[in-house]
Amino acid sequence: MSVRPETRDYILDQLSAAGDVSARRMFGEMGLYCDGKFVGVICNDELFFKQTEQGRAFLPRLGLRPPYPGAHPYLHVTGDVLEDAGRAAELLKITTAALPMPPPRRPSRRKRAIRSEGEPSA
Repeated sequence: MSVRPETRDYILDQLSAAGDVSARRMFGEMGLYCDGKFVGVICNDELFFKQTEQGRAFLPRLGLRPPYPGAHPYLHVTGDVLEDAGRAAELLKITTAALPMPPPRRPSRRKRAIRSEGEPSA
């Protein structure tokens, strides 16, 4: 279970017209992001989008299946859809628009620096 770099690059290239599309390594597979939203995954060199009513209405023939055992079902983007960059990008735009923005990240709390022995305390 992994994603070949050439598959990742091909998918990102095919979807580039949808917006700011990127992939990040997640547990040996790839998380797919568009315009700052988590929109799907690339698993075993296959593409899956989060399911939305709008995405299913746009391409109703695409089936749902989990990208890996134990996962929720995702919309499985078949090879013929991915080969048509315009249609694949449009599906990604529709899916991205239907998903909520992620909650803002809370600022991380800085850990206090550990002083070495001999340093005066502040």
